[in-house]
Amino acid sequence: MSTNTPYNPQQLTIGGDMTVNRLGYGAMHLTGHGMWGPPEDPDQAVAVLRRAVELGVTFIDTADSYGPGDNERIIRKALHPYPDDLVISTKGGLLRSGRDDWLEDKGAPYITPCGRPEYLRQQVELSLFNLGVERIDLYQLHSIDPTVPLADQFGELVRLQQEGKIRHIGLSGQPGVTLDDLAHANAHAEITAVENLYNIVDRAGEDVVRHAEQHNVAFIPWFPLGHGGLVGPDSPLRPIAEQYGATPAQLALAWLLHHSPATLLIPGTTSVSHLELNMKATGLHFSASDMEAITAAVDAAEVPVWRPEPAVA
Repeated sequence: MSTNTPYNPQQLTIGGDMTVNRLGYGAMHLTGHGMWGPPEDPDQAVAVLRRAVELGVTFIDTADSYGPGDNERIIRKALHPYPDDLVISTKGGLLRSGRDDWLEDKGAPYITPCGRPEYLRQQVELSLFNLGVERIDLYQLHSIDPTVPLADQFGELVRLQQEGKIRHIGLSGQPGVTLDDLAHANAHAEITAVENLYNIVDRAGEDVVRHAEQHNVAFIPWFPLGHGGLVGPDSPLRPIAEQYGATPAQLALAWLLHHSPATLLIPGTTSVSHLELNMKATGLHFSASDMEAITAAVDAAEVPVWRPEPAVA
């Protein structure tokens, strides 16, 4: 962070020059069922995005595979021309086979990466078009393709960066980027953000959180609310959250904000009222002893976790 910028615990700087508020918004669910097709209620999707920005969101996460393309286009419809301080992060490198391929109950493959350089270039160009921008602030490889040399995957992204079409490069993982993945990626590009499955219950990527913290890398937890399972009417977090005058979602988000200064949150919702409740998580303040007590209570609850699995070849 610039020495001329006062430290703000609610903000984070990506790549040394892009400061955002740490409670952002994940737009994935503003698409049709199974993240396929346009939103069921486009006007509501637009309202949610506009309200998010009104409430101080300066970081929105999307991907070319959400729709595909529809998610980026609804963001453009709602917010273009974009506020100067709004950062839109998109991702590329996952294939879609149809509307059922991300639905657990269909038994279809969840993850099919494609990191061929010509494909990544095509997807960057499509994202630029869909979003209506000349440069993508943060472009993340959505998943490492094990069939393509990493040098080729990141080499193409670096070329696009040199051409001025990408500002910063990140790496997403399905379900997570390992320290080895990050080291190998950094050999070919400067990785300024890493996006892993991580939340108050599923903390399998703790070593990557600490690495991000120590190396000024933004850590973006996806499924920060545990695939929705942590925040429903029967949420196992409810008794704990009530002790702090919070909803389960607010507790889970505030815990992530307190857990590490590197976390950049992207909770998603299709409801303006839920969005407004989520944003109040920044008003919760936990002491170190609070954090220890909350973590111990969550661990004692033995909440089941769910993680997507790569497609079987």
